[in-house]
Amino acid sequence: MKFPALLAASCMPLLLLPLTALAASPMHPAKAAPASTPASTPASTPANAPPAPAATPAAALVTPNPPEIDARAYILTDYSSGQVIAQRNADTHMEPASLTKLMTCYVVFHALKAGTLKLDDQVTISEHAWKAEGSRTFVQVGSNVPAEVLIKGMIVQSGNDATIALAERVGGTEGAFVQLMNDYARRLGLTNTHFDDSSGLPSPTHYTSARDLSLLASALVRDFPEYYPWFSLREFVWNNIRQQNRNGLLERDPSVDGMKTGHTDSAGYCLVTSARRQDMRLIAVVLASNSIKGREDASAALVNYGFNFYETVNVKRRGTAVLKPRVYKAAEEFYGVGPATDINIVVPRGQAGSIMTTATVQRRLIAPLSTSTRVGELQVVVNGKPVTSVPLYPIASVPEGGFWSRLSDTVLLWFQK
Repeated sequence: MKFPALLAASCMPLLLLPLTALAASPMHPAKAAPASTPASTPASTPANAPPAPAATPAAALVTPNPPEIDARAYILTDYSSGQVIAQRNADTHMEPASLTKLMTCYVVFHALKAGTLKLDDQVTISEHAWKAEGSRTFVQVGSNVPAEVLIKGMIVQSGNDATIALAERVGGTEGAFVQLMNDYARRLGLTNTHFDDSSGLPSPTHYTSARDLSLLASALVRDFPEYYPWFSLREFVWNNIRQQNRNGLLERDPSVDGMKTGHTDSAGYCLVTSARRQDMRLIAVVLASNSIKGREDASAALVNYGFNFYETVNVKRRGTAVLKPRVYKAAEEFYGVGPATDINIVVPRGQAGSIMTTATVQRRLIAPLSTSTRVGELQVVVNGKPVTSVPLYPIASVPEGGFWSRLSDTVLLWFQK
């Protein structure tokens, strides 16, 4: 750029750039970056298309209230986005009973993935494990049992003896293993959870919440897809004893592919359910129901409510540009920025047209920039209410320009101070 043109350009206001279709994300909301004037567009409409006519009230589908169910606390979430569809007392401290074993599974699966535990490892059954109260896999004291057998016994039969044996094998002692459980709980953001044992025996300081269990269930699906199918096993046989999975929804609903039951007299009947229909997965947590039938009916009602009245909408694919802002001192003037992940949200059926997005970028982007450099933010709104926000990154690395490009942009930036 020659200096007369440079000086003229420096006196002109910065131009806003056109915005392509934008989107929402399962990622946690991010803090806003120093931004240029935002640009907004309906998520499903290209930037150069004429505005769509507003939907008439008659065209909107009615979304009923969540069902009344038999549970003191519950939550229904969309796995892909993490959005809550329905909830009651979701952050109240509750006894998890054998739902505790979901965290035991999470720690054991980490050990399998790290190679410190192998499925064919022979685990010696201690007297402490053999004497465990409650549900049992009927392993014998002093015997050696393959780790895979114990995992299936823990998940399908909810065996406390198998659970404790695995905890001792991975942690050295059950107490040390419980420390791992609480550490992973903190890493996963389970702010209303504390464990005292690996199997779920009642204790005043052994508690969790419906929301935390939903986060834990989602983490199991996300982090361990190779081990998750164990949660769908209908039965398990050991020592010539055949036991059915206590999750009756595996028989009632073919879309249910896991998770776990729990019960003590003080905790009531509890159930975490994961179900998938087409491209949508829902996680339902029901705590303190009054019966086995009550927890299953409650979970089924929540899952059906979510699938019947909500849908997943892809708002933007990863790696597609939502803006092409000016980048100073770069080889070219304009570069595309977009989200690093596919952005999906869940909305009431028939309301996809109400999704709006706003993208902002930092006022001054200066090369070089890598694809991991956060340069802005994308906010998603449904029916006027914020749903999520995600960071924006360069679609491709932005190299520095030549000497004259860097010099002219340096002068231009002086005039913009």
